[in-house]
Amino acid sequence: MQTPCVHVCSLVSATGFCAGCGRTLQEISSWMSYSDTERRRIMALLPARLAGAVSVSNHMKPSLARGPERPL
Repeated sequence: MQTPCVHVCSLVSATGFCAGCGRTLQEISSWMSYSDTERRRIMALLPARLAGAVSVSNHMKPSLARGPERPL
């Protein structure tokens, strides 16, 4: 059975995707029960998800470096 797991299991809270494979927690837990067709469909989505996760984390870094915003 094909799996996208790369053993870097860390859920990114901003996206809801695993930082290693790009799957959701639901997809990870249900992976064994999915059909080959469903697994291939999900795997086709993963490159875009992972690219988006990098974009989100890069977007958030500057604001984290500044610290919390303070009300005026």
